[in-house]
Amino acid sequence: MLSSIFGKKSDHPMADIKSAQALLDDLPKNDAHKMLMELTEWIESVADNTGFKLDHRFEMLRLLDETAQPYARKLARDYFTPQELNKFQENRLWLALGNWSSHTARAYFAVFDRYCSGDKGASNLKAQLPLLAARAVYALTGQLKYICAHYGPIDNAIWGNLARIHQHAEQQQYLDTPLALYSGMAGNTTVKGELGRLLGWYGCGVNTLKPLYMHLTERIVGQYCTGIDVGVQQDANSLFSFDLDRPAAPVCVKAGVTAHSSIRFISMAAMRPKLATLIKTLGKGTVPEDLNLGGIYDAELVREAAQYLLNYLTAPPLRRSARRGIKVNLNVVNGFTRVIERTGAGLNFSEEQPANWDIEDISASGFRTVLPAQGTDGIRIGSLLGVQPGGVQHWGVAVIRRLMRDGANQLQVGAEMLANQIAAVALSQSGGGGGGFENGQPALWLRAKQGDPSGEARLLMRADTFSPHRSLQTRLDGKNYLLIPLILQEKGEDYDLARFRLIEQESSSE
Repeated sequence: MLSSIFGKKSDHPMADIKSAQALLDDLPKNDAHKMLMELTEWIESVADNTGFKLDHRFEMLRLLDETAQPYARKLARDYFTPQELNKFQENRLWLALGNWSSHTARAYFAVFDRYCSGDKGASNLKAQLPLLAARAVYALTGQLKYICAHYGPIDNAIWGNLARIHQHAEQQQYLDTPLALYSGMAGNTTVKGELGRLLGWYGCGVNTLKPLYMHLTERIVGQYCTGIDVGVQQDANSLFSFDLDRPAAPVCVKAGVTAHSSIRFISMAAMRPKLATLIKTLGKGTVPEDLNLGGIYDAELVREAAQYLLNYLTAPPLRRSARRGIKVNLNVVNGFTRVIERTGAGLNFSEEQPANWDIEDISASGFRTVLPAQGTDGIRIGSLLGVQPGGVQHWGVAVIRRLMRDGANQLQVGAEMLANQIAAVALSQSGGGGGGFENGQPALWLRAKQGDPSGEARLLMRADTFSPHRSLQTRLDGKNYLLIPLILQEKGEDYDLARFRLIEQESSSE
């Protein structure tokens, strides 16, 4: 740590504002990555220097944090981009942003903790206490976001620190004190607003999202965090709960459960009409100018993120079927092309062998497994999997919906089964004419499950193949079918999942 190289307090470059400013003037401002790394080290140095009075430590921390903000925003724009990054660049950005956010969160909470302990200089901080607490929560939100972006194990200290801040702000009655979090940031916020932002955003199933959508949903929730309430009373709008005495990740509220005095309830009902209005505007291809997303994003991407939030707030997902502790051995291939290779006309031209997964937690709608740290680079939210239980001839398909790394860096994977049985088919455009569509294009026909609508079919197609204005033809089990498009149900990285109305045709119509 940098603090170890300094002797007397007066020798530290952050000992007074003049020397601190001189140090900042010498930093490499034309290199955002190097600048953020340098500032992270100085934040660590200030946090660890017990020789500073508490008010001076907070002043230096604010100076470093505010200096870092534009560089952190620049790197975040580079990291949360619709374009896929190469592994080296992605890791380089994530390490810089993750280290900065975790050290900043640790530094702010250390000042807050010493204030609560009555450390030297604490009395001079009383007027700035709401800002200190709000900055600490905001930094914890950043720390949590970069952990989630790598589906990492959540540091339980985050929940404990949040509980401490909430309890103190509630007791000292500054939860609702309006404040400007950073200069240049539109509008005021409160400690309660920042707490609601973190708890509400994380509660909405963050580990079911890709990193880009984690970022967009966090920014959207932050935009409308004044519509989040954190209170002691449970009511019909209570969505999540957070226990101040036993802090852990927020959980969905269950009706009829006895509430303890330490539990706080998070309601996001007031956010729903704001999201609905936003979605309507985005549907017209316009991103509102006052929506601060930390970058420029396509309206459709933002609409999908906002729609995800609205769907979650309106009807939180529930487990559709009970999990069973039955051990199943699965052959698994990852990606649309590899699934096609395993099912195309019963032939397999790929020499690559399927992976072998042991499944111990399974239900009618999906499964969960734990994979070793190595060999999971291609596994991500939205990955299409071909799955074949041991001893079974046919293949099914699943999509990865949830990821989380545990303390041993093993990857916990939750997948939804789309179909237990699939068939490879070749698609051609109805009525002839290419129209940009390659006749004989391979697709996967998802065999109907009990309860599926009659007269319809679901198909997995190559990405960007589906068109709502183009009917298709195919042949399955000796019968010819006309496929009239109904809806694109899901768009993955390498597939379209679409639903069609099904019309059987006479053989002579080939």
